Amino acid sequence: MTTPNLRADAPIGATFRRQRHEKGMSLQELARESGVSVGMISQIERDIANPSMRVLTALRRALNMPMQEMFSDSSDGADEEPSFIRRAADRPHIDLGSLQKELLTSGGNHHLQMMILTIAPEATSGNTALSYPAEKGGLVLEGELTLFVNGQSAVLKEGDSFVFDSSLEHGFRNDSAAPARILWVIGAVQFDRHL
Repeated sequence: MTTPNLRADAPIGATFRRQRHEKGMSLQELARESGVSVGMISQIERDIANPSMRVLTALRRALNMPMQEMFSDSSDGADEEPSFIRRAADRPHIDLGSLQKELLTSGGNHHLQMMILTIAPEATSGNTALSYPAEKGGLVLEGELTLFVNGQSAVLKEGDSFVFDSSLEHGFRNDSAAPARILWVIGAVQFDRHL
C-alpha cells in the first residue's frame, strides 16, 4: 500500500497560539481550563515539544476548537471540487514525532472526523488515558496496535477493526518493530447521552 505525499503544513503550535489569541485567553487561563501546565503550552506554541494526544485533546477542548482546526488545511476551494470530498494529494497532516495524523475528512465542520494515524514502533498515545464524549472506531491498515479501553486490552492486526465509547478511559501502543497505519474515525456524541 502506498502512502500519498504529505504536504509540509504549518506547525501545530502556531495553530494553538492563534486560537488562544482569537479567544482572548492568556497562557494561564488556558492552563487552568485545560489542566496542561503553562510551560508545556508555551513549548507547544513554540513547536519545541511533541505533545501527547491527551494533551492536544485537553487543549483543543479548552479552546472549544474543532479537530479540523488542528490541521493546517490550506485548500481554498479554488479548484471547484465538491465540498464533500478530499483528494489524496490535498490531505493536511500533523507530525507529532512518533505519531502522524493525516486528515481524510473534507473541509468544513463535521460531526464525523476521519484520519489515518501512522504510529511509530514503541510509540503510545501518552502516559495518561484519554477520555471524552465521542465514539471512536477504526481499521488497522498496516502493522499492529495494542488498544486499551476501560481496563481491557487487545492486539489488533492488519484487517482488524474496533469501535468504542471514548468517554471510557482508553489509549494505544505500538509494540511491534514496524510502523502501524490506522484508519481512525471519531464521531461526535450528543452530550445528553453522557449525563
